[in-house]
Amino acid sequence: MRKILAITGGVGGAKLALGLAKILPPDEVLFVVNTGDDFEHMGLNICPDIDTLTYTLADLNNTELGWGRRGETWNCLDSLEALGGESWFRLGDHDLALHLHRTARLRAGATLTEVTREITTKLGITHTMVPMCDQPVRTIVHAEQGPMAFQHYFVRDRCAPAVTGFHFEGIDAAKLSPVLSAFLAECTGVVICPSNPFVSVDAVLAVPGMRAALSRLPVIAVSPIVGGKAIKGPTAKMMQELKVPATAAQVAAHYGDLLDGFVLDEQDAALHGQLRPATVVTRTIMVTLKDRIGLAQSCLDFFEGLPRR
Repeated sequence: MRKILAITGGVGGAKLALGLAKILPPDEVLFVVNTGDDFEHMGLNICPDIDTLTYTLADLNNTELGWGRRGETWNCLDSLEALGGESWFRLGDHDLALHLHRTARLRAGATLTEVTREITTKLGITHTMVPMCDQPVRTIVHAEQGPMAFQHYFVRDRCAPAVTGFHFEGIDAAKLSPVLSAFLAECTGVVICPSNPFVSVDAVLAVPGMRAALSRLPVIAVSPIVGGKAIKGPTAKMMQELKVPATAAQVAAHYGDLLDGFVLDEQDAALHGQLRPATVVTRTIMVTLKDRIGLAQSCLDFFEGLPRR
């Protein structure tokens, strides 16, 4: 039986994750989610990437906004703004209920893995997603004006500061969860979804033991850069500021020897056969559900032609 581990961040990764979930039964795929973006806001534990995947797999995601929950209301936020409270991170009423529940469960002693499973089950999700670890890890963005928390960079400041690097605060104390470790022992292949390599995927790969576990497995990645542009988020902008080419080839180089295969979009077909990992060319821009399923199937088919490690 195949056992596919999918590494994902937020919106871009969640699109491919949905495609994989439509093809693979729950016992054949595990989604491991970046938690470096997590933060505490007004006393609440917020897990943006976990919540994005949760709402996506539960068919509750707000496709108009591109984030958050469909059918959201904003009564609490409106009242908060009237009181002069912090409103730069927009929490809707339904979203707020999830954060209240998560925070209460964590304070009662549950792990993030346990709470995530409880929430996804309540929302009717049969597939399993796990945080990259249960210990708090925080992505710190190094900008010209100094280090800053990721959500301050990403949401509050709208990615405006020029970045010079990143680090993951708390990563040395992070551990692979028992659920993730058990799945890795049976895993037959790894898909790195088209999430930001620097702040989403690198955070997952930095968890002690993760790279060693992946080194014995076939690993493929889908490029989040298509035709020199990021499909979603600040990836291309970050690459330019880090003074590396904003190209699919550079993404493959960033992952280096970890990769056995790299999925290119049709716009980058000229790179096919020119990179160190094996490559395949397909449509990677996911607009419709059919696109998501098609890319997921291309990834699964790609594994069949890769040499065994």
